[in-house]
Amino acid sequence: MTTLTASATTPTAPDLEPLRVAVHGDVIDPSDPRYDEARRVYNALHDKRPAVVVRAADAADAMAAVSFARDTGLPLSVRGGSHSAAGYGTCDDGLVLDLGRMRGIRVDAERRTARAEGGCTWRDFNHATHAFGLATTGGVVSSTGIGGLTLGGGMGHLSRRYGLTCDNLLGADVVTADGTLVRCDADHEPDLFWALRGGGGNFGAVVSFLYRLHPVTTVLGGPTFYPLDGDVPRRWRELVADSPEEFNTLFAVLLGPPVPFLPERWHGRPVCAVITCWSGPEDQDGTIRDRLTALGPVLGQYVARMPYPVVNTLFDADLPPGLYHFWKGNFSRDLSDGAIDVHMSFGESLPSLQSDTIVFPVDGACHRTGPTDTAFACRDASFSTAFGPSFADPADTERNVAWCRAYDAALRPHTDEAGYVNFLSDDDQGRVRANYRQNHERLVETKRRYDPGNLFRINHNITP
Repeated sequence: MTTLTASATTPTAPDLEPLRVAVHGDVIDPSDPRYDEARRVYNALHDKRPAVVVRAADAADAMAAVSFARDTGLPLSVRGGSHSAAGYGTCDDGLVLDLGRMRGIRVDAERRTARAEGGCTWRDFNHATHAFGLATTGGVVSSTGIGGLTLGGGMGHLSRRYGLTCDNLLGADVVTADGTLVRCDADHEPDLFWALRGGGGNFGAVVSFLYRLHPVTTVLGGPTFYPLDGDVPRRWRELVADSPEEFNTLFAVLLGPPVPFLPERWHGRPVCAVITCWSGPEDQDGTIRDRLTALGPVLGQYVARMPYPVVNTLFDADLPPGLYHFWKGNFSRDLSDGAIDVHMSFGESLPSLQSDTIVFPVDGACHRTGPTDTAFACRDASFSTAFGPSFADPADTERNVAWCRAYDAALRPHTDEAGYVNFLSDDDQGRVRANYRQNHERLVETKRRYDPGNLFRINHNITP
């Protein structure tokens, strides 16, 4: 591994011709008619104007782009699926390395593994693996990129049974800050491999991921809606504690969506919901439905057998591209009555139909990996909460951000200081050390080895 030194170069308008010669993909600058589309990211709150966007066609393009950013002193953002809540897939006056064209996937059904390029989304991945009756823990929105989710940890519908996404990562190919392609796994560059599993985008541009797969075909999935009543999450809390790991549920507070299985009088009104993914035997589906019914008065329900990839799309319609998002998140060792009271109170004032709170269980298989086995440190957490407004009118930004920050402040007495990096906004840099706890110093040392110049700093950054 080459030892690097920090560059003192100040970013200036670069000569892009060497980059155009080196790259087989697209090199798009502000004069290009494709520029506005190329610079756009999922979260419209982050309307940045990079100096250049490189749409990489392959790993060689990624290597060339990283080297160019290093040599010119340009700020560097790496974009996979573009879902970063904090907008870290773009930057002003820098280079955006867009991996979105790199979406190849190869499934080895015999070994139960899949290698996927860094631009893949979970829709891509689930489509490829489902053909073989296999899956791994992914996100809950199908357009989410595999890269950001994996590097931050990765919670989803299979977490309780098979662990976090990063727990199922077997290896990766990474372009590091010196522009070289590094293979890492348990036997090659083990410190880098350790850091990638939860340490965020701090260590390089990951151009491919190798995952462990598990036999999953159909699941019993879908939402059940209840009144906004604190007794529902209290009963759900008991349900989680008393459920087999195949029974994954997410608890949500939201405004009733305009779906046919929810009576119209509840559309737009605050409700609770439980989103189910039962990956156990089909002959127990009836028991699962009974347990959902026992949580409270059911206002509406759509819980049915479906292919696993379908359950990964249930939030897609609620979170289309082009909305403005401001999110917060936290971990907690329990879902206390005090936290539930806060969720119910802020549930009464949800600012839009696309705004919600989602509580993820972090237990079962997630707890079978130790707190220092991967960079993801919060293995003693039992729940992770994501909450925040999503809205269509930028004029509503100040009001929505203030609402979310007040919500966050009200929850702090009932949660840990740490928060899941994939749920945090760009004003949460102060929480990085708390997020990594006892792993922070090892991450600093790994960063110092692989990126001493802090080229990969546009993220929830670990400073070398």
